[in-house]
Amino acid sequence: MTSPSAANAPTFKLTWRGGEDQMKLIADLMADALDPPAEAVSLRKAVEDGAPHETDFLAEAYFAEPPDRQAIAALITHVVDTPGPWVEPAFEELPDDDWVKFALGSLGPVKAGRFILHGAHDRDHLDTDETSITIEVEANQAFGTGHHPTTAGCLMLLDRLGGFAPKAIFDLGCGSAVLAIAAAKLWGRSITASDIDQRSVEIARENAGHNGVDDKIEIFESAGFDHDALQTRAPYDFVFANILAGPLVELSADMATYVEKNGRVMLAGLMADQEAKVHAAYEKAGFRQINRLDHPTWPVLLYVRQ
Repeated sequence: MTSPSAANAPTFKLTWRGGEDQMKLIADLMADALDPPAEAVSLRKAVEDGAPHETDFLAEAYFAEPPDRQAIAALITHVVDTPGPWVEPAFEELPDDDWVKFALGSLGPVKAGRFILHGAHDRDHLDTDETSITIEVEANQAFGTGHHPTTAGCLMLLDRLGGFAPKAIFDLGCGSAVLAIAAAKLWGRSITASDIDQRSVEIARENAGHNGVDDKIEIFESAGFDHDALQTRAPYDFVFANILAGPLVELSADMATYVEKNGRVMLAGLMADQEAKVHAAYEKAGFRQINRLDHPTWPVLLYVRQ
């Protein structure tokens, strides 16, 4: 998944304040369920008198054009049973700036199992131990800072795989390459990655270099498995696919072609109410579900090819 280029830098902001679960849900909706989605989304603790608030969080969504606030309110009210003050968000028109970077730059570190994702501003005060695997990703126009539940969920499930160490790994729809970087650091293997968006490919390569694994990760611009190099490197014994439910279903037959027997595929980006159709497509293609990371909105699924 990718966010728009800096040429479409957001100039409008909507801000909600409320409990952590509510604000996380709103951030998810603005990034993935709203059509068109927000250009950038930020989630952080509210600050009062210079200190983080104990319970209140702020969700901020940035837009290039004035958003349809009635559509947003209808979407939120449809999903959340109990209305709160966040249903009527504060609206602000912003001066021209790189608001994608501004929004994401305020996010703190994300801990997902052994993995800790962070920006440069948090580098010197991370809570790490000898088992921690740190990944530094700066705010930019590629999806994947770890703050979205799909990325964090993939890392959590990845951390649970124990001694499993695949040899041929592919990150399909890599975005900022967080998952490819995590796999390279965890397993010390060469990784193949791809994204349909050229700018995301450029950013993914930058992130791989910044994390010292550019010698292990090769990234291609491709839709699905369309690139010759991706087909030549098959079969894969582990595939990440953190994209969307529709493309996951469409790619199920290709997954069966390019994933070897007993190979694993980790699927994310689907919403809970889309899980049944994704599951049916992969069962039909010859996969069996072996694990699932539960989330009320964004589950992560792990399958093995039979």
